[in-house]
Amino acid sequence: MSGSQAAEGQDWRVFRATSATSDGPPPTLPSAPPWRRFSGGPAQQPPPDDERAARRRLGHVDAVPRLDEESTDIVNAAVLLRRPLLVTGSPGMGKSTLAYLISRELHLGRVLEWNIVSRTTLRDGLYAHDALGRAQAIAAWRAGLNPVGTDALPSTEPDDVPPALSAPALGDFITLGPLGTALLPYDRPRVLLVDELDKSDIDLPNDLLHVLENGSYEIPELVRDAEDSARVHIGDPGQQAVVREGRVECREFPVVVITSNGEREFPAAFRRRCLPLHMPEFTREQLLAIVSSHLQTLPPEAESLVDLFVRRVDDGGTHSLDQLLNAMQLTTAGTYRADGDGRKLLEMLLRDLSKGR
Repeated sequence: MSGSQAAEGQDWRVFRATSATSDGPPPTLPSAPPWRRFSGGPAQQPPPDDERAARRRLGHVDAVPRLDEESTDIVNAAVLLRRPLLVTGSPGMGKSTLAYLISRELHLGRVLEWNIVSRTTLRDGLYAHDALGRAQAIAAWRAGLNPVGTDALPSTEPDDVPPALSAPALGDFITLGPLGTALLPYDRPRVLLVDELDKSDIDLPNDLLHVLENGSYEIPELVRDAEDSARVHIGDPGQQAVVREGRVECREFPVVVITSNGEREFPAAFRRRCLPLHMPEFTREQLLAIVSSHLQTLPPEAESLVDLFVRRVDDGGTHSLDQLLNAMQLTTAGTYRADGDGRKLLEMLLRDLSKGR
Protein backbone atom coordinates (compact mmCIF):
# COMPACT_ATOMS: atom_id res chain seq x y z
CA MET A 1 0.00 0.00 0.00
CA SER A 2 1.34 3.43 -0.89
CA GLY A 3 1.99 6.11 1.72
CA SER A 4 -0.96 8.11 0.40
CA GLN A 5 -3.42 5.51 1.64
CA ALA A 6 -4.72 5.34 5.20
CA ALA A 7 -4.25 2.20 7.24
CA GLU A 8 -7.73 0.89 6.47
CA GLY A 9 -7.29 1.39 2.72
CA GLN A 10 -9.21 4.68 2.47
CA ASP A 11 -7.68 7.65 0.70
CA TRP A 12 -6.75 10.19 3.37
CA ARG A 13 -7.43 13.17 1.10
CA VAL A 14 -10.73 15.06 1.29
CA PHE A 15 -9.72 17.98 -0.95
CA ARG A 16 -9.18 17.56 -4.72
CA ALA A 17 -8.69 21.21 -5.80
CA THR A 18 -11.40 21.04 -8.47
CA SER A 19 -14.11 23.16 -6.74
CA ALA A 20 -16.53 20.30 -7.50
CA THR A 21 -19.25 19.82 -4.89
CA SER A 22 -21.79 17.06 -4.34
CA ASP A 23 -25.53 17.40 -3.77
CA GLY A 24 -25.34 15.05 -0.80
CA PRO A 25 -24.16 15.72 2.74
CA PRO A 26 -20.92 17.64 3.28
CA PRO A 27 -17.75 15.53 3.10
CA THR A 28 -16.60 14.07 6.40
CA LEU A 29 -13.42 15.76 7.57
CA PRO A 30 -10.64 13.80 9.30
CA SER A 31 -10.55 13.93 13.09
CA ALA A 32 -8.23 16.50 14.60
CA PRO A 33 -5.02 15.32 16.31
CA PRO A 34 -5.35 15.10 20.11
CA TRP A 35 -3.20 18.21 20.53
CA ARG A 36 -5.44 20.24 18.20
CA ARG A 37 -8.80 19.44 19.79
CA PHE A 38 -10.81 22.21 21.39
CA SER A 39 -14.05 22.32 23.38
CA GLY A 40 -15.57 25.76 23.01
CA GLY A 41 -19.28 26.46 23.41
CA PRO A 42 -22.11 27.11 23.06
CA ALA A 43 -22.29 25.61 19.57
CA GLN A 44 -22.72 28.20 16.83
CA GLN A 45 -25.25 27.83 14.02
CA PRO A 46 -23.69 26.81 10.66
CA PRO A 47 -22.43 29.81 8.68
CA PRO A 48 -24.26 31.13 5.61
CA ASP A 49 -23.08 30.28 2.11
CA ASP A 50 -21.88 32.99 -0.27
CA GLU A 51 -21.95 31.36 -3.68
CA ARG A 52 -21.91 34.73 -5.41
CA ALA A 53 -18.53 35.57 -3.89
CA ALA A 54 -17.25 32.08 -4.70
CA ARG A 55 -18.40 32.38 -8.29
CA ARG A 56 -16.63 35.72 -8.69
CA ARG A 57 -13.42 34.07 -7.55
CA LEU A 58 -13.78 30.62 -9.08
CA GLY A 59 -16.34 30.76 -11.86
CA HIS A 60 -18.53 27.70 -12.25
CA VAL A 61 -17.57 24.22 -11.10
CA ASP A 62 -14.43 23.02 -12.83
CA ALA A 63 -13.35 19.38 -13.11
CA VAL A 64 -9.69 20.24 -13.80
CA PRO A 65 -7.57 20.45 -10.61
CA ARG A 66 -6.21 23.95 -9.98
CA LEU A 67 -3.24 22.65 -7.98
CA ASP A 68 -0.64 20.01 -8.70
CA GLU A 69 -0.62 16.82 -6.64
CA GLU A 70 2.07 17.98 -4.22
CA SER A 71 0.26 21.26 -3.45
CA THR A 72 -3.06 19.43 -3.05
CA ASP A 73 -1.44 17.09 -0.53
CA ILE A 74 -0.14 20.06 1.48
CA VAL A 75 -3.66 21.51 1.69
CA ASN A 76 -5.00 18.14 2.82
CA ALA A 77 -2.27 17.95 5.46
CA ALA A 78 -3.27 21.39 6.78
CA VAL A 79 -6.91 20.26 7.03
CA LEU A 80 -5.89 17.03 8.76
CA LEU A 81 -3.44 18.63 11.20
CA ARG A 82 -5.53 21.77 11.84
CA ARG A 83 -2.61 24.04 10.98
CA PRO A 84 -2.60 27.32 9.02
CA LEU A 85 -1.35 27.40 5.43
CA LEU A 86 1.31 30.01 4.61
CA VAL A 87 0.83 30.50 0.87
CA THR A 88 3.46 32.27 -1.22
CA GLY A 89 3.77 32.84 -4.96
CA SER A 90 3.60 35.41 -7.71
CA PRO A 91 1.03 38.22 -7.27
CA GLY A 92 -2.31 37.60 -8.95
CA MET A 93 -1.87 33.85 -9.46
CA GLY A 94 -4.58 32.54 -7.16
CA LYS A 95 -3.20 32.56 -3.61
CA SER A 96 -6.27 34.16 -2.02
CA THR A 97 -8.57 32.21 -4.35
CA LEU A 98 -7.37 29.02 -2.65
CA ALA A 99 -9.50 29.88 0.40
CA TYR A 100 -12.63 29.94 -1.79
CA LEU A 101 -11.61 26.71 -3.50
CA ILE A 102 -11.33 24.93 -0.15
CA SER A 103 -14.58 26.40 1.17
CA ARG A 104 -16.66 25.49 -1.88
CA GLU A 105 -15.33 21.96 -2.22
CA LEU A 106 -15.60 21.07 1.49
CA HIS A 107 -18.94 22.87 2.07
CA LEU A 108 -17.53 25.18 4.75
CA GLY A 109 -19.68 28.23 4.08
CA ARG A 110 -18.82 31.87 3.63
CA VAL A 111 -15.11 32.75 3.59
CA LEU A 112 -14.04 35.25 6.25
CA GLU A 113 -11.55 37.76 4.81
CA TRP A 114 -9.00 39.67 6.87
CA ASN A 115 -7.12 42.07 4.60
CA ILE A 116 -3.86 43.18 6.17
CA VAL A 117 -2.31 46.65 5.93
CA SER A 118 0.65 48.22 7.74
CA ARG A 119 -1.60 49.56 10.55
CA THR A 120 -3.43 46.27 11.23
CA THR A 121 -3.28 44.94 14.80
CA LEU A 122 -4.30 41.61 16.31
CA ARG A 123 -7.30 43.23 17.97
CA ASP A 124 -8.56 44.39 14.53
CA GLY A 125 -8.90 40.75 13.57
CA LEU A 126 -10.44 39.64 16.86
CA TYR A 127 -13.08 42.26 17.73
CA ALA A 128 -14.03 45.93 17.81
CA HIS A 129 -15.67 47.75 20.72
CA ASP A 130 -17.68 50.86 19.85
CA ALA A 131 -17.08 52.61 23.17
CA LEU A 132 -18.26 55.98 21.88
CA GLY A 133 -21.47 54.52 20.50
CA ARG A 134 -22.16 52.82 23.81
CA ALA A 135 -21.54 56.03 25.77
CA GLN A 136 -23.96 57.88 23.51
CA ALA A 137 -26.57 55.12 23.86
CA ILE A 138 -26.28 55.18 27.65
CA ALA A 139 -26.65 58.97 27.67
CA ALA A 140 -29.77 58.69 25.50
CA TRP A 141 -31.13 55.92 27.74
CA ARG A 142 -30.66 58.04 30.84
CA ALA A 143 -32.26 61.03 29.21
CA GLY A 144 -35.23 58.94 28.22
CA LEU A 145 -35.74 57.72 31.77
CA ASN A 146 -35.53 61.14 33.40
CA PRO A 147 -38.66 63.25 33.82
CA VAL A 148 -38.73 66.18 31.45
CA GLY A 149 -36.95 69.24 32.89
CA THR A 150 -35.09 67.36 35.68
CA ASP A 151 -31.44 66.46 35.97
CA ALA A 152 -31.80 63.51 38.32
CA LEU A 153 -30.20 60.26 37.17
CA PRO A 154 -32.40 57.16 37.04
CA SER A 155 -32.33 54.73 39.92
CA THR A 156 -29.86 51.86 39.54
CA GLU A 157 -32.20 49.44 41.31
CA PRO A 158 -33.43 46.75 38.85
CA ASP A 159 -37.02 46.98 40.14
CA ASP A 160 -37.14 50.68 39.27
CA VAL A 161 -36.22 50.16 35.59
CA PRO A 162 -38.98 48.83 33.34
CA PRO A 163 -37.80 45.92 31.13
CA ALA A 164 -38.46 47.93 27.98
CA LEU A 165 -36.11 50.64 29.22
CA SER A 166 -33.14 48.45 30.24
CA ALA A 167 -29.68 49.92 29.84
CA PRO A 168 -27.99 49.24 26.48
CA ALA A 169 -26.27 45.87 26.59
CA LEU A 170 -22.48 45.86 26.22
CA GLY A 171 -22.65 43.10 23.61
CA ASP A 172 -24.61 45.36 21.27
CA PHE A 173 -21.46 47.43 20.80
CA ILE A 174 -18.99 44.60 20.22
CA THR A 175 -18.42 43.09 16.76
CA LEU A 176 -16.13 40.13 16.22
CA GLY A 177 -13.65 40.52 13.39
CA PRO A 178 -12.78 37.86 10.79
CA LEU A 179 -10.30 36.03 13.04
CA GLY A 180 -12.56 36.37 16.07
CA THR A 181 -15.53 34.99 14.10
CA ALA A 182 -13.50 32.09 12.68
CA LEU A 183 -12.64 31.00 16.25
CA LEU A 184 -16.27 30.74 17.35
CA PRO A 185 -17.37 27.20 18.33
CA TYR A 186 -18.64 25.88 15.00
CA ASP A 187 -19.14 22.13 14.53
CA ARG A 188 -17.27 22.37 11.20
CA PRO A 189 -14.27 24.63 10.61
CA ARG A 190 -14.67 28.07 9.09
CA VAL A 191 -12.35 29.23 6.31
CA LEU A 192 -10.32 32.35 7.16
CA LEU A 193 -8.31 34.23 4.54
CA VAL A 194 -5.52 36.38 6.03
CA ASP A 195 -4.49 38.28 2.92
CA GLU A 196 -0.99 39.72 2.43
CA LEU A 197 0.38 39.26 5.93
CA ASP A 198 3.80 40.44 4.71
CA LYS A 199 2.36 43.99 4.54
CA SER A 200 1.71 44.01 8.30
CA ASP A 201 3.59 45.68 11.10
CA ILE A 202 6.60 43.62 12.13
CA ASP A 203 4.92 42.55 15.41
CA LEU A 204 1.69 41.09 14.03
CA PRO A 205 2.97 37.58 13.13
CA ASN A 206 4.32 37.16 16.67
CA ASP A 207 1.07 38.54 18.12
CA LEU A 208 -0.82 35.82 16.25
CA LEU A 209 1.15 32.96 17.82
CA HIS A 210 -0.90 32.56 21.02
CA VAL A 211 -4.25 32.73 19.23
CA LEU A 212 -3.25 30.28 16.49
CA GLU A 213 -1.82 27.84 19.01
CA ASN A 214 -4.64 27.91 21.57
CA GLY A 215 -7.66 28.50 19.32
CA SER A 216 -9.06 30.98 21.84
CA TYR A 217 -8.99 34.59 23.02
CA GLU A 218 -10.60 36.88 25.57
CA ILE A 219 -12.58 40.09 25.19
CA PRO A 220 -11.47 42.13 28.25
CA GLU A 221 -14.55 44.39 28.16
CA LEU A 222 -16.78 41.33 28.54
CA VAL A 223 -14.53 39.71 31.14
CA ARG A 224 -15.01 42.79 33.34
CA ASP A 225 -18.75 42.99 32.69
CA ALA A 226 -21.14 41.88 35.44
CA GLU A 227 -23.16 39.69 33.07
CA ASP A 228 -22.09 36.05 32.63
CA SER A 229 -22.81 36.07 28.90
CA ALA A 230 -23.30 38.55 26.11
CA ARG A 231 -24.75 38.40 22.61
CA VAL A 232 -22.34 40.09 20.19
CA HIS A 233 -22.31 40.83 16.48
CA ILE A 234 -20.01 38.70 14.31
CA GLY A 235 -18.31 38.91 10.93
CA ASP A 236 -21.26 37.43 9.01
CA PRO A 237 -23.90 40.02 8.03
CA GLY A 238 -26.89 40.02 10.36
CA GLN A 239 -25.52 37.19 12.54
CA GLN A 240 -24.83 37.15 16.28
CA ALA A 241 -23.16 34.82 18.77
CA VAL A 242 -23.27 34.27 22.53
CA VAL A 243 -19.97 34.77 24.37
CA ARG A 244 -19.72 33.41 27.92
CA GLU A 245 -17.51 35.01 30.56
CA GLY A 246 -15.77 37.05 27.90
CA ARG A 247 -13.91 34.08 26.37
CA VAL A 248 -14.16 32.59 22.88
CA GLU A 249 -12.79 29.12 22.08
CA CYS A 250 -13.28 27.17 18.87
CA ARG A 251 -14.56 23.61 18.54
CA GLU A 252 -12.92 22.97 15.20
CA PHE A 253 -9.82 24.99 14.39
CA PRO A 254 -10.52 27.01 11.23
CA VAL A 255 -8.89 26.43 7.86
CA VAL A 256 -6.56 29.44 7.84
CA VAL A 257 -5.07 30.53 4.51
CA ILE A 258 -2.36 33.15 5.03
CA THR A 259 -1.02 34.71 1.84
CA SER A 260 2.30 36.47 1.32
CA ASN A 261 3.97 38.00 -1.72
CA GLY A 262 7.35 37.24 -0.19
CA GLU A 263 8.19 40.84 0.64
CA ARG A 264 9.75 39.80 3.98
CA GLU A 265 10.57 36.77 6.11
CA PHE A 266 8.45 35.74 9.09
CA PRO A 267 9.81 34.68 12.51
CA ALA A 268 10.73 31.01 12.89
CA ALA A 269 8.21 30.56 15.73
CA PHE A 270 5.43 31.71 13.38
CA ARG A 271 6.60 29.58 10.45
CA ARG A 272 6.77 26.53 12.72
CA ARG A 273 3.03 26.73 13.27
CA CYS A 274 2.21 26.93 9.55
CA LEU A 275 2.49 24.58 6.59
CA PRO A 276 4.30 26.30 3.70
CA LEU A 277 2.74 26.17 0.24
CA HIS A 278 4.29 27.85 -2.78
CA MET A 279 1.64 28.26 -5.45
CA PRO A 280 2.91 26.83 -8.75
CA GLU A 281 2.25 28.61 -12.02
CA PHE A 282 -0.88 27.41 -13.81
CA THR A 283 -0.46 24.96 -16.67
CA ARG A 284 -1.92 25.63 -20.10
CA GLU A 285 -4.69 23.09 -19.45
CA GLN A 286 -5.57 24.71 -16.13
CA LEU A 287 -5.69 28.19 -17.66
CA LEU A 288 -8.06 27.05 -20.40
CA ALA A 289 -10.25 25.35 -17.80
CA ILE A 290 -10.31 28.46 -15.62
CA VAL A 291 -11.30 30.64 -18.58
CA SER A 292 -14.05 28.17 -19.46
CA SER A 293 -15.34 28.07 -15.87
CA HIS A 294 -15.60 31.87 -15.69
CA LEU A 295 -16.98 32.56 -19.17
CA GLN A 296 -18.83 29.21 -19.52
CA THR A 297 -17.33 28.95 -23.01
CA LEU A 298 -13.97 29.21 -24.76
CA PRO A 299 -13.74 32.28 -27.03
CA PRO A 300 -12.20 31.73 -30.50
CA GLU A 301 -9.03 33.52 -29.36
CA ALA A 302 -8.72 31.43 -26.16
CA GLU A 303 -5.88 29.11 -27.11
CA SER A 304 -3.73 31.77 -28.75
CA LEU A 305 -4.20 34.16 -25.82
CA VAL A 306 -3.38 31.46 -23.27
CA ASP A 307 -0.25 30.55 -25.24
CA LEU A 308 0.79 34.22 -25.30
CA PHE A 309 0.13 34.54 -21.56
CA VAL A 310 2.16 31.38 -20.77
CA ARG A 311 5.09 32.60 -22.89
CA ARG A 312 5.16 35.93 -21.09
CA VAL A 313 5.06 34.27 -17.68
CA ASP A 314 7.85 31.89 -18.73
CA ASP A 315 9.94 34.88 -19.87
CA GLY A 316 10.02 36.11 -16.28
CA GLY A 317 7.52 38.97 -16.35
CA THR A 318 4.95 39.69 -13.64
CA HIS A 319 1.47 38.78 -14.86
CA SER A 320 -1.87 38.18 -13.19
CA LEU A 321 -4.59 35.69 -13.98
CA ASP A 322 -7.00 38.62 -13.88
CA GLN A 323 -5.21 40.10 -16.90
CA LEU A 324 -5.89 36.95 -18.92
CA LEU A 325 -9.57 36.89 -17.94
CA ASN A 326 -9.96 40.57 -18.90
CA ALA A 327 -8.35 39.93 -22.28
CA MET A 328 -10.62 36.92 -22.86
CA GLN A 329 -13.71 38.93 -21.97
CA LEU A 330 -12.67 41.65 -24.39
CA THR A 331 -12.50 39.21 -27.30
CA THR A 332 -16.19 38.33 -26.76
CA ALA A 333 -17.36 41.97 -26.99
CA GLY A 334 -19.52 42.42 -30.08
CA THR A 335 -17.55 43.55 -33.12
CA TYR A 336 -14.15 43.54 -31.41
CA ARG A 337 -11.34 42.31 -33.66
CA ALA A 338 -7.97 41.16 -32.37
CA ASP A 339 -5.96 42.97 -35.03
CA GLY A 340 -4.77 46.56 -35.55
CA ASP A 341 -5.85 48.76 -32.65
CA GLY A 342 -7.58 45.80 -31.07
CA ARG A 343 -4.26 43.98 -30.83
CA LYS A 344 -2.69 46.98 -29.15
CA LEU A 345 -5.45 46.91 -26.55
CA LEU A 346 -4.78 43.23 -25.85
CA GLU A 347 -1.07 44.00 -25.48
CA MET A 348 -1.93 46.68 -22.93
CA LEU A 349 -4.10 44.28 -20.93
CA LEU A 350 -1.36 41.62 -20.91
CA ARG A 351 1.50 44.03 -20.14
CA ASP A 352 4.31 43.16 -17.75
CA LEU A 353 3.24 44.57 -14.36
CA SER A 354 6.82 44.74 -13.11
CA LYS A 355 7.57 47.61 -15.49
CA GLY A 356 5.40 50.12 -13.67
CA ARG A 357 3.00 51.05 -16.48
